Amino acid sequence: MDTKMGASLDIEINDYERIDDLNFKGLKIIQNPNNFCFGMDAVLLSHFAKARSGEKVVDLGTGTGIIPILMSGRSEDTYFDAIEIEPTMAEMARRSVKLNELEDRIKIIEADLKESPNHLGTRKYQLVTTNPPYKKVGTGLVNPNHAKAIARHEILCSLDDVLKAASKLLVRGGRLSMVHRPNRLWDILLGMRDYGLEPKKIRLVYPSLDKAPNMLLLEAVLGGKPHLSWLPPLIVYDAQGDFTDELKEIYAGS
Repeated sequence: MDTKMGASLDIEINDYERIDDLNFKGLKIIQNPNNFCFGMDAVLLSHFAKARSGEKVVDLGTGTGIIPILMSGRSEDTYFDAIEIEPTMAEMARRSVKLNELEDRIKIIEADLKESPNHLGTRKYQLVTTNPPYKKVGTGLVNPNHAKAIARHEILCSLDDVLKAASKLLVRGGRLSMVHRPNRLWDILLGMRDYGLEPKKIRLVYPSLDKAPNMLLLEAVLGGKPHLSWLPPLIVYDAQGDFTDELKEIYAGS
């Protein structure tokens, strides 16, 4: 184990881990490239989910803690609880929080998100964020790496589990912001309605103009009135294969 100096603190970094600069507000994150690293979906969700001043936010299935860490840079008086079931991932997320000196704003909780209302209480949060597993069990190839498998397949939690937990954690009028796959849109919309979560905003993410969307960003409101808005499409790459101006702005934290 190597000990590296970060944020004026001694942070233990395992030989198989690295510290990545997020190039935003001086934030950094510890990752294990042999296990699981965050992707574009987490970056897009952290930008899409707008935390308001003084709000309390909970991130379900936080993994490396990337979403609350990035969101903390966009709002200086927002407080985050973050649920993660995988012990080594939760421990690594805690070190990333310490690395950024965010212990007073982000709390990493090792727990099953299905039990999060029991751990955290109900009707406490103005915003729930989640980047849940996208694939149903029995579809696609399951990664032999356990951390990657539970991040991508609904092995330890289903879409229904996530929506049920969010509906209990949110205050009335609170928002759920999530990233998912377009091929699960019908499941998402029906599931939200089952738990009193009214879909309000959807934005489709396209790899390029000539390809079908491969991600969607969605916001729902607990107890909201029916009114669904389709936001302009988000295009990732231009004709030259470079990030579009909007993607560059998102990664720059605009």
